[in-house]
Amino acid sequence: MTGDERTADVEPALRSYGVSVESIDGGDPLELTYMTAFPGREVHRGEIGRALNALIDRAEADEWDPVRVEGTVVRSPGDVLGTWHAEAEWFEALARYEISETEFSARVLDTLNETEAEGEPPGASGGPDASEADPEGDR
Repeated sequence: MTGDERTADVEPALRSYGVSVESIDGGDPLELTYMTAFPGREVHRGEIGRALNALIDRAEADEWDPVRVEGTVVRSPGDVLGTWHAEAEWFEALARYEISETEFSARVLDTLNETEAEGEPPGASGGPDASEADPEGDR
């Protein structure tokens, strides 16, 4: 299987985990834009976890070679809710049991950059708890 074929299968894998892929560029970095099913004021951490689980499972099955992943979450086309990323090294460390799934999730959540809704003070929505992004919880 070529690198292009391995990347082409990432989108259906993400969709099978309930991620509504808007666009995906399978290069390095892998640029993923998906429409949230939770169009509130904050990025839903569990949705990030589902996207990561799809990639982790493909990597564990030797069906995807980890690269940096840059995630963009949109409420609707062009309405960015937030961005996050995961480094290739983090996927590799997880596969080698050098870090836990909780540590992996914490690293990703540390990269989360949410776009504030107009007229809302930062943190005003009291959205989902960071523990919701733990990939262990969605398996």
